[in-house]
Amino acid sequence: MAWNEPGNGQKDPWNRNRSNGRKPDIDGVLKSLKARFGRFGAGSGGILAVALVFVVAWLLVSSYTVIDARQVGVVLRFGQFSRILPPGFHLKAPSPVETVTKVETTQVRSVSDSVSMLTRDENIIEINFNVQYQVSDARKFLYSNADREEDTVHNAAEAAVRSVVGANVMDNILTTPGDDTPAPTQAPVAGVAPAAKETLQQQSRDILQDTLDKYDAGILVTGVSFQNVSPPKEVKDAFDDVNAAREDKQSEENKARAYESQVVPVARGDAARISAEAEAERVERIARANGDAERFNLLLKEYRAAPEVTRRRLWLETVEEVMAGNPKVVDGSNGKNIIQLPVESNNGAVRNVPGVGTVVQSATTDANPNTSQGSAQ
Repeated sequence: MAWNEPGNGQKDPWNRNRSNGRKPDIDGVLKSLKARFGRFGAGSGGILAVALVFVVAWLLVSSYTVIDARQVGVVLRFGQFSRILPPGFHLKAPSPVETVTKVETTQVRSVSDSVSMLTRDENIIEINFNVQYQVSDARKFLYSNADREEDTVHNAAEAAVRSVVGANVMDNILTTPGDDTPAPTQAPVAGVAPAAKETLQQQSRDILQDTLDKYDAGILVTGVSFQNVSPPKEVKDAFDDVNAAREDKQSEENKARAYESQVVPVARGDAARISAEAEAERVERIARANGDAERFNLLLKEYRAAPEVTRRRLWLETVEEVMAGNPKVVDGSNGKNIIQLPVESNNGAVRNVPGVGTVVQSATTDANPNTSQGSAQ
């Protein structure tokens, strides 16, 4: 039996018993709701009340804004720039009187590209450059750029890199010198000095920043880098050979410098030692000459005081000095002088005896020393 057949009015379509036998009065429910809310929506006064509620809610929602710590807010009043809001909570005129556009100022944005460029010596090189930038002025960033900021930065960056590359020869661009700049493979163009890659990047950054400032782009360039600088594929093998030769040359120069650092200090030390020895010998000879001169002056003084005594003493000292080192002596005085000689022992050592190395005058005290001669062999 169907649920809606006569006599079955006590059950619903799901075969559940109703509380009463009457059908639900949908029209009654609608009328009840209309009666409950009718005073707000009936007539012109009700419509104004509903509109007023919506307006108040809109004013409450659009009368403030919260700027994140990484952002600034650009406020437009009736479409015209009004002010810049720093990070924090701010009250403002409700929309559409004032609108706020939030701009990320701490975000680092980047633009990259790979282009072929012509150098000053009319060679083509491939450069992959990357530009990193931030928003420095939110107002200029939003309303001074005719194109998207990516397009503006890209076009200005490419122009700056082309300007720098066009002012240098290819060898200078491909070479990244360190402390010692390696010699280029060819003679540099007149007026062009070798430049490190860091210098070229800095030059590109300065030119790019100057261009963006002229555009009033409100962009701060934080860095320009050359990711890859290479010659065209057609001549890459030749340039690889040149780079290998340059590295070999640099290696040989390093070896020569290492050898120089070892040899030069030793030579300087030897030169200093020889100079010191020569100075010492000079001082010694001067001192010895001064001593001999002083000794001669003293002897001269004694000789003038007692010529005979001084003459005899000098003769005796001379003979004693000569005879002391000679094992054999020939006496030519016919025994008038007694000469005592040092006697050697069996082991070759000299045995001291009284009067060794001395010449004693004989009993003839008035003998002339000039007549007594001895020669050592």
